[in-house]
Amino acid sequence: MRHPAVAGSFYPSNRQSLIAMLREYTTPMKDDTVVACISPHAGYVYSGRTAGKVHSLLPDVETFVIVGPNHTGYGLPVAVSTDIWLTPLSEVEVDQKFVEAMPRMIVEVDETAHRYEHSLEVQVPFLQYLHEEFRIVPICLGLQDEETAREVAEEIIEAEEMTGRRIVVVASSDMHHYLPDEECRRLDEKVIDSILSMDVKKYYETIYRLQSSVCGYGCIAVAMNYAWEKGARAELVDYSTSGDVADRSAVVGYAGIVFRV
Repeated sequence: MRHPAVAGSFYPSNRQSLIAMLREYTTPMKDDTVVACISPHAGYVYSGRTAGKVHSLLPDVETFVIVGPNHTGYGLPVAVSTDIWLTPLSEVEVDQKFVEAMPRMIVEVDETAHRYEHSLEVQVPFLQYLHEEFRIVPICLGLQDEETAREVAEEIIEAEEMTGRRIVVVASSDMHHYLPDEECRRLDEKVIDSILSMDVKKYYETIYRLQSSVCGYGCIAVAMNYAWEKGARAELVDYSTSGDVADRSAVVGYAGIVFRV
């Protein structure tokens, strides 16, 4: 079983306190046209409102494929978990048939990459609070280059077609890190514009030109590739920085984006 690594720090470890926070941050407006999203993964007090606005729009589906960056450096470069995931709310099963249907050209089963990683974990309580019957496919990216992002998206699409599952891809990423609030917002706007263009090449060019500190940039590209194959368009739902609730001299940016068909 994959036990929570950041309960009690990134979000409450007490079930009732966690539910109260999730209730405050979400207003369910489930939209069946949403096929993918970008949601931040900082402590809930900082990014929870933006994450909640995104999660409020996600439809009820069989499987949520969560793609997050590897902050710890542990494990394989592109790792999927097959353990049961535990949070203060309950247990969530991994969609084993979906994982088995992935061609595994680049994605490999590895629990080590997930053991201490927070980027996927913090998305799960939002899903548990807003949805009843679902499974997850947690994928942790240590590699985030353009080719890797495309290959991971291709594996997701192939498994989706093989299983007939209805899925939503959740890309877990914060935006720029530890900049003055005004500069963070200026740089984030450039990255967000490149995401909204649905042009993955332009997006990577923007990331590299800015020497961007967007931590899950490859995860975002996975969602963009998947959404592009579905004929979806990107829409900014919310934007904030940690400076909205804390010091503005060194902030982290949070963008909430959905992809609709």
